Amino acid sequence: MILSPELQVARAAAIEGALIAKDYFANLSSAKIETKAPAEGYQGIVTRADTEGEEAIIRTIRETFPNHEFMAEEGHSDPKQAEHLWIIDPIDGTNNFAHGIPHFAISVAYYRNGVAECGCVINPETNDVFLCQKGHGAFHNGIRVHVNQHQHLSETMLGTGFYYDRGAMMRATLAAIGDCFEHQIHGIRRMGTAALDIVFVGLGRFGGFFEFQLAPWDFAAARLFLEEAGGTITTCRGEPLPLSKSSVLATNGPLHPAMLEIVKKHVVVS
Repeated sequence: MILSPELQVARAAAIEGALIAKDYFANLSSAKIETKAPAEGYQGIVTRADTEGEEAIIRTIRETFPNHEFMAEEGHSDPKQAEHLWIIDPIDGTNNFAHGIPHFAISVAYYRNGVAECGCVINPETNDVFLCQKGHGAFHNGIRVHVNQHQHLSETMLGTGFYYDRGAMMRATLAAIGDCFEHQIHGIRRMGTAALDIVFVGLGRFGGFFEFQLAPWDFAAARLFLEEAGGTITTCRGEPLPLSKSSVLATNGPLHPAMLEIVKKHVVVS
């Protein structure tokens, strides 16, 4: 794949963020873990790696594209109507990061007029780099990848996630998991990093993934990776995925109707 100028910058920016995250992960006591303002009654956490990583990513992008706009987890800007928009998660899986679990990701995506054009997701601890470009495929460490071809839930492994809500949304997620097991799935995993969960569907490791609320920076790059790998991604009601907080259902394609039938019954938000 010949990388577009935007994908070259996305990769360079994600690498800058990954280096910062990797340095702090090697010495977590320096990461300055703090609590965020409560969300839905639960206090999330933020680290120095999140804030410094985001600054480095944005700085790298602005060196080439000074007039582009940004939507980022820690900055919380929301210019969804921008012609040129970069959507950034400096660390997806901050809870994992803060607890010394080496499963987290840096995610950088570029959207033009609301359409995903390219993206990069990196796991700094495994040195896995996931690249995607609209119309040119999805690549894992330079090798083109595709979703699996599982036709039935009884053939596959699924992924899921829990939003900050510890009430109705948590109970809905648990109920949906129970329904999935009724279909004799091989198992279900809660890995704690939505960007990598969706990428795992694109890699064929999962046949599907669902979560009842995610922010756009959680899925902005991974959704294009999955689509370019041949998968399907919608809300849990089967609607097109918006550039705002949303439920997410990602599958290999053949499993989408069966997964949609399950999660649609339990979805708490769109």
